[in-house]
Amino acid sequence: MTGARRLSQAIAEGDGISVLVEVIDDAGAAAAEEQGAEGLVVRSGRSLEMDAVSLPVLAFASGSDQIDVDALVVDVAEHGDALGAVVDAAHGRGLECVLRVRDEDELEEVLELVDPEILLLTAEQVDDGESHLERLLELLPDIPAGKLAIAELAGASRSDVLELERAGVDAVIVSGSDVESLVGDAIPEV
Repeated sequence: MTGARRLSQAIAEGDGISVLVEVIDDAGAAAAEEQGAEGLVVRSGRSLEMDAVSLPVLAFASGSDQIDVDALVVDVAEHGDALGAVVDAAHGRGLECVLRVRDEDELEEVLELVDPEILLLTAEQVDDGESHLERLLELLPDIPAGKLAIAELAGASRSDVLELERAGVDAVIVSGSDVESLVGDAIPEV
């Protein structure tokens, strides 16, 4: 069922910011879906029983050829000039590509090499005295209109999610402990 659930559609629909939950197993996926997540995230080596999942699944796995998912994170720093070929190969498999960037230079490179629909902003590299949230917000204005932006923010609080939403971020990746506290009182429509 690869590519049948569109991540871009899930995060573009509806009002507000979408919450994508990192899960490690089927029980976590079911709990995230029940609590209002709009997508699931798996890291390398993890897989889910895809027939039991109705949400789109985004994989960080570099060897994701064997994992049944809907979208794939492509790390710009890992691929350089081969980025276009990697994106084309993923699209050939029916996968959406989420291009992961750390700074303005990587964002500029990505926009020159490919025409991404979805960008993943990560704050792995922050300057002294700068918070991860501030770093993400600095990258956001450089994203062209019409592109979807996902923020990767470990340990995001409700106030962080609200600030990202106000800034125009389309989705945020969070760990899967308590999604309801991040999405607020009203569970978003999926």
